[in-house]
Formats: sequence, structure tokens, C-alpha cells
Amino acid sequence: MSKELWTSSLIFALVALGTALIVHTLLNTTGHPSSQPFPTVPITSPTTPLAPLTALDKSAFSTKTGAQAKAPEASSIVIVSSNVTAAISTKDNQEEQFRSVPLNKMPLSDIFVPVATGTLPAALSSRSDHPVLRHGIAPQKDPLSTNKFYANFFLGDQMQGTWTHPYSVSWAKGTGNAKSYGLSISHIDSYQRANDTSRPERFYINPIGIQSMILSATSLGTSTVLLMNSLKAFSANLNMLPIPGAPPAITFPLVQGMGFVTANYSGAVPLVQSSVFFRTVSRVQSPHVGVVKYKFVLEDGKTWLLYATPSYGGDFSLNRVSNTMYQSAAPFTGTIQIAKNPGDGSSLSGESFYDQSAGVYPVSGNLSGSVSGTKGAYSLTWTKGGLSATGLPLLMFALPHHVESFDQQTNRGKTSLKLQTTTKGITIAFLGDSWTMLEPKMPIDMGFAPWTLSNGSVTRLSPSAIQVIQRVARNEVSQDMSAACNTGSMYFSGKVLSKYATLIYTMHSLSDQQDLAAAGLIKLKAAFATFVQNKQMIPLVYETVWKGVVSTGSYLNGDSGADFGNTYYNDHHFHWGYFIHAAAVIATLDPTWLPGNIDWVNMLVRDAANPSADDLYFPVSRSFDWYHGHSWAKGLFESADGKDEESSSEDAMFAYAIKMWGAAIGDANMEARGNLMLAVLARTLKNYFLLEDDNTNQPKEFIGNKVTGILFENKVDHTTYFGTAPSLIQGIHMIPLLPFSTYTRSRAFVQQEWDTYFSQGRIDAVDDGWKGILYANLAIVDPRSAWRFFAGEGWEERWLDGGACRAWYLAFVAGKWGFRCCCSQG
Repeated sequence: MSKELWTSSLIFALVALGTALIVHTLLNTTGHPSSQPFPTVPITSPTTPLAPLTALDKSAFSTKTGAQAKAPEASSIVIVSSNVTAAISTKDNQEEQFRSVPLNKMPLSDIFVPVATGTLPAALSSRSDHPVLRHGIAPQKDPLSTNKFYANFFLGDQMQGTWTHPYSVSWAKGTGNAKSYGLSISHIDSYQRANDTSRPERFYINPIGIQSMILSATSLGTSTVLLMNSLKAFSANLNMLPIPGAPPAITFPLVQGMGFVTANYSGAVPLVQSSVFFRTVSRVQSPHVGVVKYKFVLEDGKTWLLYATPSYGGDFSLNRVSNTMYQSAAPFTGTIQIAKNPGDGSSLSGESFYDQSAGVYPVSGNLSGSVSGTKGAYSLTWTKGGLSATGLPLLMFALPHHVESFDQQTNRGKTSLKLQTTTKGITIAFLGDSWTMLEPKMPIDMGFAPWTLSNGSVTRLSPSAIQVIQRVARNEVSQDMSAACNTGSMYFSGKVLSKYATLIYTMHSLSDQQDLAAAGLIKLKAAFATFVQNKQMIPLVYETVWKGVVSTGSYLNGDSGADFGNTYYNDHHFHWGYFIHAAAVIATLDPTWLPGNIDWVNMLVRDAANPSADDLYFPVSRSFDWYHGHSWAKGLFESADGKDEESSSEDAMFAYAIKMWGAAIGDANMEARGNLMLAVLARTLKNYFLLEDDNTNQPKEFIGNKVTGILFENKVDHTTYFGTAPSLIQGIHMIPLLPFSTYTRSRAFVQQEWDTYFSQGRIDAVDDGWKGILYANLAIVDPRSAWRFFAGEGWEERWLDGGACRAWYLAFVAGKWGFRCCCSQG
């Protein structure tokens, strides 16, 4: 294990049955700088207000050709001033376009089609010297996923865990009582967690290093090499080679949700080992022809099952070597599968379901999806290996959000077999070769205006609210956008561009300031052009080692945490989402802007959310994990607790951004994917991240925190990478407050969170940019109090974070639940 991995972790070992249990009690911040998540560059009040543009010819409309023809139809006024021309859609038609575009209501049978497959914009150079070189990966033509569950097997010393749920696996590499060089298999029950004694508990952590079962071979030892191949969105193969260059002794197909840990042997002599020690081992009746079955009871009282399927018939038998090792009587070609029987192993019900599927296993997963109106469906279908010809069904474990949304056909495969996961509640085993999940309430009518599921978009505010917004907006739009946006950080720059785009939309469509908005749009397009031309302070580059677009920050200064680890593929969905959102606003207001910019913005979509393997420039779905139903932010960093995500709201922001960009460019499939991702996220955030009082997936001692803080694959820590104040921990799951916020954050949750941390005057202790975030969030349940805060005479600019504008917050508040009728009443 690298020294760097442990420097910020306090480790203590517990010895139980001779097995070292390792628990991390401090946060490992490698690759995560402690910067606040919004720009801190001061923006001074403009000395000269921006002059509005005057329409010279309101009968002239923009003519759209080529890529422009994809955009929603819009009547546009051509506005000319100082030899600069800007086209901006008329206010009366703009928002209605989003609610009536026929593309978002058309049935689409396959939404996972390429965004594009062509070359990248010419302004972007390429290089082949990424700071993290490929290690332990066989050559493959497909781009390599950087943020997937199996990344620890090609990072660092390759010994950290991979969580397939409900199991985790890791390379034993000579450690533990067994001193094995095979693959160790672990499953953690809830009583094994470590936590603190506070209530609610600040964190809970599952132990690592428990080598309950190990699959190895006599040929594996100190010269063993781990080599991965077939790295895909839901699966990868892990190969164990006795020596470099030799054929694999064992190949493990690793697939999310797999019911068994499966090992394919190719003539090696199998070893079955345990560092927890074997208490009893017995050969039991075969479940069906061609399969040999063993039952192992370990010294911790837990029961594990082994199924061996010889490829060419014959027998398979094990001989005892020690209380940590059983060895095959002969070389073996075929599959060996390991599964845990729940509880104390005395129940035959779980065992019977394993019996039904023994001999087959998933090799890879395929994602498909369709939409019709507000209804969306997505399916996971697995390619099978093993005794496929027999028609045996796969056994796969489903997470709680899957189970909630399964269609009737999938539900017919439900069993009573359940196993605990590390951070997502109880998995349930389902028999079947595919799953279909339904999302019946996609937010297809959500646009840029304040929105709720019940009322839709609010585009008409009261005259008194408009008057307040106009006064604030005039000042904000006069700021130097180009200087504010070029921050040296793609994350901060994107946030500022998105902020000004939101401001200009507010002025154009909500506060009746079209001419001033048109002048602001010219400034915004100029600021955006700096990035399209790749002339920002720290440019982007396409790197060919992992195949993706990254900041050159780490290349320039050697700091892996530069720009929040962007060069190492941290947080790409966060960073690119803001640019995509800003572009969606610009393209909606001025479709003539698209031809010179669509490829650059699509490049960002492709990098973080490429939907198809046909695009050979980027891996499929780098960030969003369609098994877990949310994204993982951690990129190419070895992690003892697996991948993690901190800001669930910025995850939703990315989905919202690609939805709106798809609508702006007329890409119905992209828009549908964004809608479907938002629907899935609304479900998973409620289940795992945003914790209402009745949540049953997180420990009851933890749900009082109301948010997870940072959710890892192996632990949950109610904190952030940049501070521990409640405003930070809760607020990072709020930003940015945009129309999707009322879709992913239920009123019940918002009220419970507010009452837990900020009610009864406790909000007054917050005196920085987080205060504005907290009050904008409060508008979801109490818009009157939020309006008084943002419109009050005592307003202080320090309460506004650098990634938000007050004019939008005022409009957002005024648009909640008919509050436009109450603004005049204070």
C-alpha cells in the first residue's frame, strides 16, 4: 500500500480470529483540496452600468441552417449595437418552447445512442503522458473507465477492495493468516460496522481485510501478476497470472450485483483458503447435473457455499491441507463459484436459490432505455457464461432503489434471499437474466424557470417582485463577466458562467429586461468563447492514455489535487455540468450561436456521460453509475474505501444540464437521458443521500444527520473535504439551487433538515456565502421567509456565494407555490 494513501488516515487494528480488521477513522483527502466549492475571487460593483440594447428591427428573425435547424423553433429579435449583433428569443415564446417541444413527448425506443462519434474540436491538443500510467491493464481498443467500481485493481499496489455489492473482493497478495496470493472474498454484516458514539453517529465504517474465503491456485505466489481486461461500464475481468507473460491461471468476471464470485480456471490446481479459519467443510448433494457443491462453516460461525462446474465433465474434490487451506485433488478447468448463505447458514431457503443458479454467471451488462411522455424505462441485461445451454437463470442482487422500481416481469424473479450491503441497505436476490426499472414521473416539462412537479414552470411573477429583481439584476449584469469567469479553475469558471447564464435568463424571461439581457448575452458569449478557443488560464487537453478531456493543471504544477483533481478525472460531471448548463441557456436564447460551439459542448457531454460504445473517444458513462443510480466523483486515486461522492446536488445538476442542452440542440435522446437520470437520481438520493425520518436504508443511528456527507462504497462520513460546519455539510447537497432542486429535494426532507440544523435563529450563525444557499433552499418550504432575506434592506453581499446571483434567487423564491401573489405583502 502506498504511503500517500495512509498519510491522512488513522488506522487501528482489531484482532478477531486471527484476522486483522482495518478501519479508517479519519478522512483520506488525497486528490481533494480543502477549497470551498464556490469562487472566492471578489467581484466589485461595476462603476458603469451596462447599457441595454435597443431592437432596431423587431420584424427580423434569425435564419437557422445546419446544426441550428436542430434547435427548438423560436422567433428571435436581431439586436444590433456598436457593430455587434445578438439574436435573442422573444420572452413570450421562450419558456413555452420547453413545455411544448414535441420531441420530449415522442416515444423513443433506444435513448442510449451516441452524442457524436467524430473528432474533437481543433482548439484542443492531445498528449499521451498522463500522470497516472496504465498499470495492470491488458491492451484494449475501447476507452478505459476511470471512475468505475473496479479501479482499485489497476491503481497503486492493486490491493484495495472492489465492491460488487453485496460482496467485496481484493487481492490477498500474501497477507492474512492464509498468506494467499489469490482473490479474497468478504461480506460484512451490519453488526460488524465501526462507528462513533455520538447521536446521531457522525460516521459508520465497514472493516476491510477480512479474508473470509479466498480462491487461489498452487501456481500463484510472489511472482503473481494481476492483469485486467474487458473493462466496461458494469464489468471487468480480473486475471491472475503465475508470472508475467504467462496465461491466466484464474479469470474472475467481476460484475456489479453478481450473486456469486466466479472464478474460471484454466488447468491450474485450485486452492480454497480462508484467513478466518475453517471450522467444518463438507461435500453436499449436487443441485443439478454437472455441478459439485461444498459447504464451508468458518470460525466466525458464517456459512459459505462453493459450486464447482468442470468444463469437460468429471469430478472435482477438495483435500484438507490446514485449517486455512483446501486443495483440489487435480488440475481443474471450469468454474468455481462462492456465495454466502445469510445468517448462521442453518436456513435452506437462501441456499436453494443459489442452487437454482449455480453453474451460470454474468460476464457483462448492457444498458438500454426508452421513454414515452413522462414515463421512462431502463433495462440491465447480462451476457451469461457457464451452463447457459441449460437455461438456468442468473441470480443477481438488487439494491433498494432497484426493487422499488422493478416492472412486473422482473418482480416475478424475486426471492427471499437477502444480504446486507456496506452503505446502501439490504440487497435482495432476483432470478433472471435482465431487469427493467420504471420511472413514471420524469420532469419533461421542466425548463429554466422556477418549477414544481405539481405546478410546472412559473414564468409570470408579480409586478412588485419584478421591480425588486430588476434593481438587483441591473447591477449584477454590469459586472465584468470575462474577468470573473477566467478563474484558473474549470470548476469555478463553469460555476460563474452558469451563474451569469441564469441571470440573463431571469432578466429575459422573468423580470422583463429583454434589452438589458441582450447586452448581457453578448458579454456571456464572449466569456464562453475563451473556453471554446481553449485560451483560458489553464487550458484543456485530450489525453490518450485513458481517453478523456482533462485540465492541464496537474501537468503544469505536479499537484494531483489541482482544480479538485480534474486532471485525474475527479468531478468531471460537476465541472462540465456548469458549462453545459450555461451553453443550454445561450443556445436557447440565441440558436445562431450553435454552429461554432455545439461540438465543444458535446465534447464535455461525451467525456462525462458518453451513452454508447460506438464513440471510441470516451468511455461509456464515465461518471454516472447506472447500477447505483448516481455518479461517482473519485477518479484515478487508489482508495481503501472505494469510490465516493460528496455533492449529490451537483450530480443532479449535471443530469439537468444535459437535459436542457439536449432540448436546446434538438437532441431528443439526450434530453430523454437527462430526464431519466434526474428521475433515477430523485429516487436514489431519497434512498441513500437525503435522509428523511423514515429512511430504512441507512442505519437508524445515522439518519439524524439528514445527509450522508460523503458516501463511499465502504463507509459514510458526515463531513466534507473542506470543512465540518453544518452549513457546509448540508449545503454541499444543495448547490446549485435551480429548477431541478424541487424535484430531487422533497418538501418533507427540506423541512426536517431545516428544523434539525437552522431553525430558531441558528441560521444567524452563518455569515458567508452559505447563508444565501441555505435561504434559497428554505424557499422550497418557506418562500416568504426566504423572500424577506433576499429582498430585505439589511442584505449583505457576503451572503451570496460566487457561483450564484441574487436576481435568480429572488425569482426562484418568488416562483414557489404561488408566492408571486404574496411578494407585495412583504
